[in-house]
Amino acid sequence: MLAHIKGKIIGCLLGFLIGNIPGALLGLWLGHKVDQKLAGAWGMVKDTQQQFLYATFATMGHLAKSSGRVTSEEIRLAEQLMAQMRLGAAQQAEARQAFRDGKESDFPLQQTLRRFRAQVRNSHNLLRFFMEVQLQLVFADGELHPAERRLLHTIAAELGFSEQELEQLLAFAEAQLHMYRQGRAGGQGGFTTPPQDRLRDAYRILEVESGADDATVKRAYRRQMSKHHPDKLVAQGLPKEMMEMAKEKAQDIQQAWETIKAARNLR
Repeated sequence: MLAHIKGKIIGCLLGFLIGNIPGALLGLWLGHKVDQKLAGAWGMVKDTQQQFLYATFATMGHLAKSSGRVTSEEIRLAEQLMAQMRLGAAQQAEARQAFRDGKESDFPLQQTLRRFRAQVRNSHNLLRFFMEVQLQLVFADGELHPAERRLLHTIAAELGFSEQELEQLLAFAEAQLHMYRQGRAGGQGGFTTPPQDRLRDAYRILEVESGADDATVKRAYRRQMSKHHPDKLVAQGLPKEMMEMAKEKAQDIQQAWETIKAARNLR
């Protein structure tokens, strides 16, 4: 409650110190205007976060159904995502309902995506993060089905991504999957990815050619870290519940950079 009247309190006190009663009244009015702007901005962020959550799970449901049936791996990934986000009971119910909505044959995918894109004000970083979440789903069962690929092209086009950008996102997601599996296998004492494959995946995560010079690779690393900075994404409207996902992606980028640095003997 105090947050909604903070501007009035500060304005009133400063106004009184400067101009007694008339100053306090003027300060109160100015503080009220500040509170209104802050409340409007916070309301917009909350709306964006709610729209982000609905669009995320509804689109996941639509993608999962596009290959004919929803696999147990896809359901498990959606549940893992909810657990990772630490959604409350009410939010989990909303997420599951959104997933069910998306599975319906008459689900208005294009309208949902257009509304979502408008809500996030065409923020490229948020739209990219949204796409990356969807790509986690399509790779959940280890392969990308033709129907899923066709639908991904539709989703990407609606969100303003070119075919080349989609292919980059697919390469990024696949490299992340390899990195995750490598870490899990290594932790369990199983098969580990050959060094040359790890290096290839590292370049794909940074979205840079392996033959690029050191300066270009460094710029690619900084660019990727900027795109995936958790605090920046939350400020733009990413639900705080997705902060851990954003941190994991940033950690993958950092790990890719460390792999490339070691291979190139960079400091």
